[in-house]
Amino acid sequence: MNKIEKFIKKKNRSKIICLTAYSKNIANIIDKHCDLTLVGDSLGSVLYSFASTKKVTMDMMIEHSKSVRKGVTKSLMIVDMPYNTYRNSKEALKNARKIISNTKCDGVKLEGGKKICKIIKTLKKNKIQVMGHLGILPQSEKNFKYKGKEIAEKKKILQDAKLLEKAGVFSIVLECVESSLAKDITKSIKIPTIGIGASAYCDGQVLVTDDLIGLNKINARFVKQYSNVEKYINDAVLKFKQDVRKIKFPTKKHSY
Repeated sequence: MNKIEKFIKKKNRSKIICLTAYSKNIANIIDKHCDLTLVGDSLGSVLYSFASTKKVTMDMMIEHSKSVRKGVTKSLMIVDMPYNTYRNSKEALKNARKIISNTKCDGVKLEGGKKICKIIKTLKKNKIQVMGHLGILPQSEKNFKYKGKEIAEKKKILQDAKLLEKAGVFSIVLECVESSLAKDITKSIKIPTIGIGASAYCDGQVLVTDDLIGLNKINARFVKQYSNVEKYINDAVLKFKQDVRKIKFPTKKHSY
């Protein structure tokens, strides 16, 4: 049984843990606890202060993923395909191959429903593992409001989830999807759902690690801050500054 098969088997057995990583050092920590490490295009806003993920390039994703790969040994490593890199099957296959060959990741993640099913089938035919993404789609959204409030929207997202499963995705991220819809989707498909602002009904959860540890200041309902790493960094830098000013560092111990 390969990693993807083991991942799918977790559905209805144990909650799946997923977090983002953009560097080796963070990846090395979260890999010990996660089932899936995601190199998300969220790095655009988290690391580069972009207004959206649309400015994230293939080169950015590949370089960060190469670093992450050095820290991942246990969990699945999935990489987001950036905006405008999978507009058709030919482009998607070329770019997915480039990402995988350069980063040695286990698969790629694409945003969208029915309109990308043909692309997913092409990738699967070429033995490329694909993770889906429904609900809020950061690469194409203008209004970041939760999805599934209206009946028609609920039906469409549920149908998209079933189509993605049929096309061959091994899992689907549900971002900011209304709770009852997330529950219906999770019950209706045989592959795991991973929620972010989509309730505990999902098979697992994902967060941006920088949000979770307090390095990225974000006011979003779906984020829970578990630590304040910014404070620890600030305290360490302050102590370093004070030691240097008072000539307490470096001592002979730290000199040649």
